[in-house]
Amino acid sequence: MFVHTPKGALAKPTIHIVSSIGRSWLMWDAERMTLLFAGPDAGAPITSIAQTGTEVFAAAGSRVIKYLRGKETAVYDAPDGSTVGKILIFGEQLVALKQDGTGLYVWNIASTELDNEIQFHSTFTATTLMHPVTYLNKVLVGSKEGELALWNIRTGSLIHTFPSFTPSAPSPVTTIVQSPAVDVVGVGYLDGAIRVMDIRDAELVMQMRMDHGSIEGLTFRMDGPPILASSSSTGTLATWDLSKGGRVLHIARMAHEQTITGLEWVQGQPLLVSSSPDNSVKQWAFDAPTNAPRLLKFRTGHHAPPSAIRYYGEDGKQILTTGRDRSLRYTSVVRDSRSHELSQGSLIKKAIGLGVSADELKFPPIIALSSSSTRSKDWDDVLTAHAEDSTARTWRVQEKRLGNAEFDMEEDGAVQAVCVTACGNFGLVGSSTGEIRMWNMQSGKERKSFALSGPAPGDSKPKIIQQSKAKKAKTKTIKKSIEAVVGLATDALNTVVIAGTLEGKLYFFDFHTTQLLHTVQLDSSITAIDLNRDSGLLAVICDDLVVRLVDIETRRVVRELRGFRGRILDTTFTPDSRWLIATSLDSVIRTFDIPSGKLVDAFRSSSIATSVTFSPTGDFLATAHVDSLGVHLWANKAQFSDVALRHIPEDEDVPEVALPTVQGVDDEALEGLEPVGAPEYTDIYTTPDFLSEGLLTLSLLPRSRWQTLLNLETIKARNKPKEPVKAPEAAPFFLPTVAGLEPRFDVTAAQAGSEDPFSARLAPSASFLESDFTRRLAREDEDGDYSAFFEYMKALSPSAVDLEIRSLVSLDHLAAFLAALVGRLRSHRDFEAVQAFMTVFLSVHGDVLIANPELRELLERLQAEQKKESNRLLELISYSMGTISFLRG
Repeated sequence: MFVHTPKGALAKPTIHIVSSIGRSWLMWDAERMTLLFAGPDAGAPITSIAQTGTEVFAAAGSRVIKYLRGKETAVYDAPDGSTVGKILIFGEQLVALKQDGTGLYVWNIASTELDNEIQFHSTFTATTLMHPVTYLNKVLVGSKEGELALWNIRTGSLIHTFPSFTPSAPSPVTTIVQSPAVDVVGVGYLDGAIRVMDIRDAELVMQMRMDHGSIEGLTFRMDGPPILASSSSTGTLATWDLSKGGRVLHIARMAHEQTITGLEWVQGQPLLVSSSPDNSVKQWAFDAPTNAPRLLKFRTGHHAPPSAIRYYGEDGKQILTTGRDRSLRYTSVVRDSRSHELSQGSLIKKAIGLGVSADELKFPPIIALSSSSTRSKDWDDVLTAHAEDSTARTWRVQEKRLGNAEFDMEEDGAVQAVCVTACGNFGLVGSSTGEIRMWNMQSGKERKSFALSGPAPGDSKPKIIQQSKAKKAKTKTIKKSIEAVVGLATDALNTVVIAGTLEGKLYFFDFHTTQLLHTVQLDSSITAIDLNRDSGLLAVICDDLVVRLVDIETRRVVRELRGFRGRILDTTFTPDSRWLIATSLDSVIRTFDIPSGKLVDAFRSSSIATSVTFSPTGDFLATAHVDSLGVHLWANKAQFSDVALRHIPEDEDVPEVALPTVQGVDDEALEGLEPVGAPEYTDIYTTPDFLSEGLLTLSLLPRSRWQTLLNLETIKARNKPKEPVKAPEAAPFFLPTVAGLEPRFDVTAAQAGSEDPFSARLAPSASFLESDFTRRLAREDEDGDYSAFFEYMKALSPSAVDLEIRSLVSLDHLAAFLAALVGRLRSHRDFEAVQAFMTVFLSVHGDVLIANPELRELLERLQAEQKKESNRLLELISYSMGTISFLRG
């Protein structure tokens, strides 16, 4: 913790708190407990943290990393590769103990060079160190043998050794802190002893003891009152009055759920900050020096790994998480300050008063949850089932608290499955005895019940309304049966209710009449179900390591997804129902393409993912893991880049990918994913020019191209200007004039020159000049398919094609064009293009073709091919229409 005191009478001090979260660290603003910076992955678990005003030092593995505003700026490596333990900023030097306690390193902070290395005696195993105030170049080191040693880090010499106060049964030193008095330090021990000693005279000033585990933290109050705060390995916080010989003032049992590893007073303020591996940072206020600590502010998360996570709402910005710590949390993926735990009442105050953990007062762990944000502003919108509990409970996210209703099953069965309808009005509960009931989420009254066998119960009578009954005092004996309901789902329109049971059956009920409509028997028992309401696909997790997809409309199994090598834990659909993501005990997260039923992506995580959920917007996949307290987000590459997926064989090696960190993942960390969806592994399909001889192809050009060509004369006539544009008369350089009183130009010479007796039209012999069009036509083989020539014609504009056809004035050119039409019809290609070219050709040169008998044979061949291809086209269309009619019928 670092306190920055700015200048000015009205300026408030700024307090920054740095906490370690495994392989990363977080920096908080203590005033509002808002997150300022998140450190990157250090590469190894962080063992110690120190900070200055702007820099953070973290020991991880065999190195110490220096950060500035969350960015790595320097690295201090241990020369022998030893793991670094406790670190201390000592002026311009950085001092670090070896994790095994055999020595310490001294680095220069500016140059990152190793200034000195000290090796301890084999009978001295260091555990912690501190710098006594006013002791130049000195550090005080504690050991497992209960001894203290004062070292000069500049000369590397041992100044003095303080022996253990209990030589017969020495206890390891766990922490050493400086007191407000010079030469006086506080020492904590593993056996719970606290000793305040004068290191100058080597005398014991006072001694205290905590009976609640080992001492993990000590801190002296620095704003006047002589008070010492201590913390233990059992999560107990104690304060001691040093003015009265170390008398205990207050003991707050279970102040944290786990060991309190960080404890420090804020300089100049009656404020104590504590941190713990239970994923929490708390601020305790002391209204008076002798008053009990009051919990002022805190930031906390799950202190046990989440077991179930589900996106809440339709915007993809929040996730509901629950774990073995018996809490239900609202986690925001866009702003950390919005995350909170849904309240179960004033449990912290009751727990401190009773001296027990707050977890012991909470409801049993949540094993299933369902939500609908449609009516979240009106009433409760979340429904949960609890382990070995016959009551399902409602929650209201908007008010951050437990709901007003409790849905209690009358039979002695535990609630195992819950479902909130899409409209948010009803909640369904299924029990371990096969009982299914429906309640109104607004009033908490029971409305319907569904029977797996026998007649439909229908609507529930008012006399069995849960809220009107007095709760029974006796404890229920939980019963289970083979008909235990393991999953419930309703469609988007509240027309059908689907229930999955442990015996491997799917039951389909009418939502309104509660009648049993259909039953599907699967080959294995069911462990969970998940319905995508938009597509009507139901994912059924079975014990035979198969995920079966059932269409709720046809009530048939449409896909079986295999390849798992461990029990399937959870599944989730993408919003478009294109993919299904599943996680299993083999620590592999698999993505299946639903239309093809093939595995298209798979990666192995460093720890098993217990629950997965996909964002409603399709941008993130969220996962919870068995040994992680956080929720990990994976970006969907298909949202922002082209990803070519391929079918992955079951025996192919799956790459292992590191989990995302609090500061995100660099591209280098995702290199293992490249072989899964790399484009080079994808077979690129190239459409052939011609599929089969029995088919007929078109030119793939737009229909407007041929319509323009056939109606080109009409288009020209419509677009023709009413009056031709007159070109300006060309004036000579020297303009002649006519003699007279008025000066006028002589234009008779120009008018005479314009009357050219020769026409600008070319001579008749010029019509037979070869053009690029006729040369391409002449190069084609008469028995070929004229592919190159017709590709050239299709590239021309309609007006250019019309001009080229009109330019065919010789009989040789006309005969060659007729042969081209016949050859193209014979090849069964470009049928509509040939029809358009032939129509224009016959309309332009029809009189010439009739007047020349030598072209008769080619015309007859063209007529025969035209009839043949037209009849074949009509047969193909008739066959296709008949097939479609048969399928529709």
